[in-house]
Amino acid sequence: MNADGTGAEPAGGHPADKHPKPEYPQQDQPHPGDTEAMDPRPDHGEHTYRGTGRLAGRRTLITGGDSGIGRAVALAFAREGADVAFGYLPEEETEAQETTRLVEDAGRRAVPVACDIREEAECRRLVDRAVDAFGGIDVLVNNAAYQMAQSEGIDGISVEQFDRVVRTNLYGMFFVTKLALPHIPAGGCIINTTSVQAYQPKPHLLDYATTKGGIVTFTQGLAQNLAERGIRVNAVAPGPVWTPLIPSTLPDTSEFGAKSLLQRPAQPAEMAPGYVFLASEDANYVTAEILNATGGTPLP
Repeated sequence: MNADGTGAEPAGGHPADKHPKPEYPQQDQPHPGDTEAMDPRPDHGEHTYRGTGRLAGRRTLITGGDSGIGRAVALAFAREGADVAFGYLPEEETEAQETTRLVEDAGRRAVPVACDIREEAECRRLVDRAVDAFGGIDVLVNNAAYQMAQSEGIDGISVEQFDRVVRTNLYGMFFVTKLALPHIPAGGCIINTTSVQAYQPKPHLLDYATTKGGIVTFTQGLAQNLAERGIRVNAVAPGPVWTPLIPSTLPDTSEFGAKSLLQRPAQPAEMAPGYVFLASEDANYVTAEILNATGGTPLP
């Protein structure tokens, strides 16, 4: 633990030193993927993120918080002073234990909940656990997602796959949001994770891109719905990000992110500050906004 209480190394140096352009050798994993087996290992901000108390005392709930962007957001929220409840699939227990450790090492309370958000009852259990632990929810982050690339486009998408993508990415978000809303006070906020795919869909991710477009619409419509209740609703639209979802769902990892303007994928740690901003008082006048973090791909 450093003198500032963050457990992070002091900031400094050139940004390129923190996230140089590494080699990404071809690699394949079964879904949902394993962070430890990835080469290079994703950076969640373990040694770089420094909190300044921007979310002190906030009660937060994150879906898909075990790895990738979700873990980076959980770590950043904790180092900013928030307690963190998060959902994860039962088969991701080892990943969830690491997220729990990072939150607790920051001196905050972690509440991991194994659940499958495709089912409403599971979403209710997730929300109930967070509320029982914290007494309410100030920040909800709908981050959990599923994708599986199909080189044949729509011809390769089975009904079973389409159902899993839609139920995870849209139904899960709808269930958790609706169940959490009675416990979110005025001044609280909801942050959804959409994607560059919502605006520039790739044929091999047709079903995933469709749901991410739906998340944009849901975000902007819900923001209007909840404005009078004093609850802000925004989203982050990442571009290519190096998470376990990539080697476990895409056939070509060696060129992943190479076509972005920055010629590399983002690390999860580079996404977390956007969520912190949208959750903080700095964004009190920001709602119905899509924060683009695409590595240079222009979006509407």
